[in-house]
Amino acid sequence: MIIKPMIRNNICINSHPAGCAASVRRQIEYAGKRLGANHDGAGPKLALIIGCSTGYGLASRIAAAFGYRAATVGISFEKPPTETKPGTPGYYNNLVFDKEAAQAGLASKTLNGDAYSGAVKDETVMAIKETAAAAGLPPQADLIIYSLASPVRTDPKDGVVYRSVIKPVGESCSGKTIDMMSGKFTIALVEPASEEEIRQTVKVMGGEDWELWIKALDDAGVLAPQVKILAYTYVGPKLSWTIYKNGTIGKAKEDLERACREINKKLNAKGGHAWISVNKALVTRASAVIPIIPLYVSCLFKVMKEKGLHEGCIEQIARLYRERLYAGSDPAKVPVDSEGRIRIDDWEMREDVQRAVAELMDSATDETIMSIADVEGFRHDFLEVHGFDVAGVDYDAEVNPLGLDL
Repeated sequence: MIIKPMIRNNICINSHPAGCAASVRRQIEYAGKRLGANHDGAGPKLALIIGCSTGYGLASRIAAAFGYRAATVGISFEKPPTETKPGTPGYYNNLVFDKEAAQAGLASKTLNGDAYSGAVKDETVMAIKETAAAAGLPPQADLIIYSLASPVRTDPKDGVVYRSVIKPVGESCSGKTIDMMSGKFTIALVEPASEEEIRQTVKVMGGEDWELWIKALDDAGVLAPQVKILAYTYVGPKLSWTIYKNGTIGKAKEDLERACREINKKLNAKGGHAWISVNKALVTRASAVIPIIPLYVSCLFKVMKEKGLHEGCIEQIARLYRERLYAGSDPAKVPVDSEGRIRIDDWEMREDVQRAVAELMDSATDETIMSIADVEGFRHDFLEVHGFDVAGVDYDAEVNPLGLDL
């Protein structure tokens, strides 16, 4: 079948198998070149990526495997394709990752299931042991990446379903945003979240599940003594704080930082360490529908590309590993901010970058937006997440939605 992007209200509801495959292989090539010959034996031996199929999670897995030749276990919840309908982008990303890992002689295992469930945690313990055996390694993971991004979570203790929302807290939020496909402005208005919506968002996106994961792995004895554990977050500029840092997502991220402190209390004595990594703003499947963010990111891309500072997911994670996590053997010497967080958003938050972005945002109109901001770059990255607009892919050619020919 021939597959074209289907976009509704800045949400893409399909994917392209060949485009996803080409994007994964580009990231693999980058990781091999940027990390492969320059790590001096440092780096993970067996990495577990919880939320491995897209964005930072996928890049984290690729960088570990093809940058450091680590064995990997990945977990994500993907909808498989049928003969008439494509699967989710992550389905194809995982398929191609495992294929390329096998060809490179790297042990890998991918689980498709609800990472919030107890059953998948149990399956993961077995997967770590099996993958370690295949790689000739001790049955313990020395790198854990927690990169889940789901709007819904079922609590494994009582079966209650919780749903997250992206809303401000205490006051409504309004501001310019962009229709990504047309490039036209709209004014987005989001009403404040209720206390129940805040509570549910924290249950979904906070640190409770992260703690359950580390406890389950520790109790099963599959954590290496000096395990490195990371969860990802975003802070961003003050102009986005109403909807993000001070909103429902921010409340959840505060709980994630609480969980990080609790995990460290339990693991530091054994030599393990957990961090929150504050990463750069990038285009994800969700970011196109968050008010203000499309305009901000489009202006940010324009400025950072002009200054030679722009990074995509794989470039960001490669720098995180190379210059932060594996720059030395002592976890106490990993560069962190005053709150103990790794800051790989340092280039985004540079004063000159933020000043230039603010000036562009202030001057943006329907008439000027396409010239002063990188709307095309934002659109390209959004489409590429779903396997579209990838260089070298013939989108007029027939493709097997089952991904059998990738």
